[in-house]
Amino acid sequence: MRIREATAGYEAWLSKHLKLIAKDLRLKHTEMRSAPFPFLRATYYRWAQTWAELCGDAAQAPRVLAVGDLHVENFGTWRDIEGRLIWGINDFDETWRLPYTNDLIRLATSALLAQMTVGGKEGTQAILEGYAAGIEAGGRPIVLAEHHPVLRQMATARLHEPEKYWEKLHSWPPCKCPAGANKAIERMMPEKGLSWRISHRVAGLGSLGRERYVAIAEWRGGSVAREAKVLAPSACVWAERGEGTAPILYQRILDRSVRCLDPFVRVRKRWIVRRLAPDCSRIELSALPKESDEIRLLHAMGFETANIHLGTAKPRVLRDDLKRRPDGWLAYAAQRMKKAVLADFREYAKGK
Repeated sequence: MRIREATAGYEAWLSKHLKLIAKDLRLKHTEMRSAPFPFLRATYYRWAQTWAELCGDAAQAPRVLAVGDLHVENFGTWRDIEGRLIWGINDFDETWRLPYTNDLIRLATSALLAQMTVGGKEGTQAILEGYAAGIEAGGRPIVLAEHHPVLRQMATARLHEPEKYWEKLHSWPPCKCPAGANKAIERMMPEKGLSWRISHRVAGLGSLGRERYVAIAEWRGGSVAREAKVLAPSACVWAERGEGTAPILYQRILDRSVRCLDPFVRVRKRWIVRRLAPDCSRIELSALPKESDEIRLLHAMGFETANIHLGTAKPRVLRDDLKRRPDGWLAYAAQRMKKAVLADFREYAKGK
């Protein structure tokens, strides 16, 4: 199956599970032609379809409840129940039970395609060492209040001008919202009886084309916002079966991972609801540090990936499998996937 056929097939399958917004889907297709890294982010369905065959022995590994669509921009910050600033993976739309190596290979491939200044072998080694360290530690949430000065600097740099963040949200035009999304948002507001304005949000790449709404309210002297995004089964279901449905595992991976949960992120039937604020959002590639800090950043990303996998796998199982793998396995697999993604990107970018 070629990339265009895969895209059409996946979107046809997805349309059976949720409403697709044509305008946003056209934007997604445009972004897919812009550069290899956005293409990777927008086409997890293609990865799910091809990675195991292309990676060979690297795809033969113990299974965990995995992120699936992991990449270097799938990290951000939130506040835990104590109000501490936490850093980690913040999107689990494509969660599925997969070999743990899927997440490591996809993360390493994304670093290559994002053209980070650190070398490919150095970057993949940093990811692998961070992952191994996380396994040895038995998992440990990444709390920025007391540790991790590099990550803390990245996160707090966005907090210096919060006015711009709220101005952007208030500038979005109002729209109608499905009753299910409205009810899910209501349950996550800070108190009952608030009134709010709903806007359609255009964000992300993998989920671009799905319904996504933001409610903005005034509460006790300032703005508060909640986002509701519609969920569908992982693209892995389509890749493995071609048809059918399956459980959505978003809440399960949140509950089982070794991390400090965001108390304002919950699955409400078919909607994932989260708090939006300057200190609670994804960190974009443009905010990532320069070469001197990239090794530490990728090490932290590997460590956080271990935090997720340890929710459904014993440390000994993952440690033993890592030890049996040959030197350079991750770099080799990431290079193979990079080559495949680039071939699909070039083919897709030729058409309209």
